[in-house]
Amino acid sequence: MDNYASDEDTDEDFDTQLIIQESLQDIHKPGTTQQAPADESSHSFVSADYKKIIETIETGKEDALARLTKCHSAFDEADEIGWLPLHKAAVQLSKNILEITLKASKPSVWEQTTHSGETPLFLAVSSCLLENTSFLLVNGCNPNAKNSEGNSPLLTGANALGQASDSSSILLEAASGGNPDSVTLLLEHGADANIPKNSGHLPIHVAADRGHLLALKILVPVTDFAAIKQSGISPVHCAAAGAHPQCLEFLIQAGFDVNFMLDQRIRKHYDDHRKSALYFAVSNGDLSSVKLLLSAGALPNQDPVNCLQIALRMGNYELISLLLRHGANVNYFCRVNPLHFPSALQYTLKDEVMLRMLLNYGYDTERCFDCPHGDKVHPCYTFEGWTSTVIKDTMFCEVITLSWLQHLSGKVVRVMLDYVDQVRICSKLKAVLQKQGLWSEIHFILTNPRSLKHLCRLKIRKCMGKLHLRCPVFMSFLPLPNRLKAYILYKEYDLYGQGIFTGTW
Repeated sequence: MDNYASDEDTDEDFDTQLIIQESLQDIHKPGTTQQAPADESSHSFVSADYKKIIETIETGKEDALARLTKCHSAFDEADEIGWLPLHKAAVQLSKNILEITLKASKPSVWEQTTHSGETPLFLAVSSCLLENTSFLLVNGCNPNAKNSEGNSPLLTGANALGQASDSSSILLEAASGGNPDSVTLLLEHGADANIPKNSGHLPIHVAADRGHLLALKILVPVTDFAAIKQSGISPVHCAAAGAHPQCLEFLIQAGFDVNFMLDQRIRKHYDDHRKSALYFAVSNGDLSSVKLLLSAGALPNQDPVNCLQIALRMGNYELISLLLRHGANVNYFCRVNPLHFPSALQYTLKDEVMLRMLLNYGYDTERCFDCPHGDKVHPCYTFEGWTSTVIKDTMFCEVITLSWLQHLSGKVVRVMLDYVDQVRICSKLKAVLQKQGLWSEIHFILTNPRSLKHLCRLKIRKCMGKLHLRCPVFMSFLPLPNRLKAYILYKEYDLYGQGIFTGTW
């Protein structure tokens, strides 16, 4: 023991001399003044005893650490990032090392945080060290201790929802790691599942976002709906955003509302001001989650940017079909891109499969031919105020006659004529159509009476109304033969239903 103490004193003297020498050199550097640093803690020096303790903890030498417990003050020292020996002991594998370190540390430092706001218990949880976590909890460490960001232990440091700078609690850290044993242990020792992180997210949100089903099953019964409502976001949103259909299915079965809308304070962080969980799932192209949400009654027309628009933009036939069959409004108007005709059309001009999907589900085709200029000459513009990706508020005839789209005009108009009665073609559109190969067929349709069969279908569809056309349940109860129902719904033009998966002209 005496020899050990002698070596220790020698090391300490050497370290002290080195520190003094370096300090004197810094003082006499040109332009250096003898002023105390603004933040002394960031430049604090640790003793040789502290260094020996840390080295012993990291190497797992229990006997050597036990001998160092006589250096009481060194166990209360912290390095430049705020780590005590107890923090180091919490993240190594040996519970005995942690026990020795805890006994040697003053109780006043058991809840002390690093500069990142982490308590020893938080570090043990985040490292998934269950024995260390249990030991610290049994010895009275607070599972709800707030960190430097003001959040409780169950939440700390998950960063699960894009809030990288938002620290959180120990239980949230456990939920983030998906360790059900840690979550259970923390709850058994009084951790509160209803303490939010600074962003408002709860442990249940993080578990859902990360796809940790077992942790989620533990957290659902102990999380208050009032806390979820206060947060402004449902775990259903999180499961949908993270593309975790298993978690989503569990939440739906547990009774969570699939039509819970994001609070305004959450929505404002998204450029599109999205509201619904369905929007997250559609944006991800996550068919499994979309099916679950729609089957559970999710409404497809709640967001400022319609879910159908996202699916059309992706060109995802299955998503489009799912949304249409569950009541998506084909005649939506996009808030940020209003058109004289419904916005959906712009995504289908080059794809007959998608175009017929919209037309079959009640797209307002007649409005596309509603040109106020008629046979008169259209006003001339010195420039085309369009690009290939942006369609501004203008008439259909102005759109389809653009130089980069007019080659499609004949095919698009020919398809549209299957869904209208007699329509008038304005002078501008007519001039372009006359140059297309389908003009003779189009001209024949325009100048001859439509068949009675065709007119009857149009009349029945008009009497039913667009809402009923978009409702499969309503159609199933109509007292009509299936063949007639199929005719009313344009089944002969349902290219996707016929297994045609590419509709490029």
